[in-house]
Amino acid sequence: MTARRLVAGVDSSTQSCKVVIRDADSGELLRQGRASHPEGTEVDPRAWERALREAVDAAGGLTDVAAISIAGQQHGMVLLDESDEIIRPALLWNDTRSAAAASELVDELGAQAWSDGVGTVPVASLTVTKLRWVAHHEPTNAARAKTVVLPHDWLTNRLMSEGSAFTTDRGDASGTGYWSPTEGRYRLDLLAHAFGRELEVPKVLGPVGVAGTVSGSWGAATDVIIGCGSGDNMGAALGLGALPGTVIVSLGTSGTAFAVSETPTSDSSGAVAGFADATGRFLPLVCTLNAALVLSTFGTILGVDHVGFDRLALEATAGAGGVSLLPYLAGERTPNRPAATGELAGLNLSNSTPANIARAAVEGMLCGMADAIDALTAQGVPIERIVLIGGASQSLAVQQIAPAIFGRPVFVASPGEYVADGAARQAAKALGADQHWPDASGFWVEAAATPHVRAAYAALRDR
Repeated sequence: MTARRLVAGVDSSTQSCKVVIRDADSGELLRQGRASHPEGTEVDPRAWERALREAVDAAGGLTDVAAISIAGQQHGMVLLDESDEIIRPALLWNDTRSAAAASELVDELGAQAWSDGVGTVPVASLTVTKLRWVAHHEPTNAARAKTVVLPHDWLTNRLMSEGSAFTTDRGDASGTGYWSPTEGRYRLDLLAHAFGRELEVPKVLGPVGVAGTVSGSWGAATDVIIGCGSGDNMGAALGLGALPGTVIVSLGTSGTAFAVSETPTSDSSGAVAGFADATGRFLPLVCTLNAALVLSTFGTILGVDHVGFDRLALEATAGAGGVSLLPYLAGERTPNRPAATGELAGLNLSNSTPANIARAAVEGMLCGMADAIDALTAQGVPIERIVLIGGASQSLAVQQIAPAIFGRPVFVASPGEYVADGAARQAAKALGADQHWPDASGFWVEAAATPHVRAAYAALRDR
């Protein structure tokens, strides 16, 4: 009987590190572990390594694992000196201090030049804008910098022996603002324009590329291979087995709508980020900063738990009696309004009820995601089905209201660690395994469209 081969997939996200151990051929989940990350929008990368070690231990270790791969939060900036030592805490994707730097870069070269060059117009989340911010606000740190890497690049390197070269993949590299998905190469001229000089960057590996082998300090065999890894959204698409025609709406800390595409996109409006995916295709993506946090915030305001919040929201009728929410509680990325705030509008003596406020919160959050889907279709991205994932996708109110707001049926994927699963699939591919992994399970939800809700939201958004 052939010995079972196991692979490990890692999701190093904003909030935590998750590790899944799966059978390389069947995809069967055997065990898993989790550890928390520190809060904040800048983090010492060493905290990610500590969390990874804790999560690996909780998942039973790597002694029987043949390959591992890491999918990580996109865009974070890790600056290293000539000895590869960390210069300052990593600035994460949700750190908006570089909003002014993003505007400068767009003004200097023009939105079209950025869109044509790297598929994405700079916003505060992108690595290139954080480099500009450091150059202008921390000149001493900027002077020490030799190399810039992303969170998944740095963590992948920590799996290897000291002195190993840094690597990345085309998916995560496409979120930097200085790598072109269309041309498949770095645009170091854009990096130098932002930072004032060139920096060393990781080698970009192909979709089944091998970064190296795991160091013995991780308790693994010496021949355990490390897949190239990718960004978290690319990992989720791979974990779901998404093909062209599928749009994934992920409702986590942030909200994202993304689709696997055979062709690259270039949107000079800045709404759609033209990323690459983890298979050799492309991953046009729209990101909002306000998803699950909108629901939890209004649950706190109303003094109810998740179940109570859903009950309230479903008690109200579509349109929440005329109450609308602009859900920009954390500023916003799409549309690009980093200094924006939320606004609850349309309140009067008859409609100011907890149920209408809860309903307005759900509808406002989902209207933002519907705008994201529209932005994808405007770029010619085909949509055959919508798949809902992320923590907020398990809200009964979200499940029932989403198809009404989106105007089409929605497939609600069963709860799962799809980013880590995608990394595990990538590890299996790097191992050369014949994969027969099952499709994601879940259920379909349909509802009559409510265009009046989106019209009221649009009026508030554009006011």
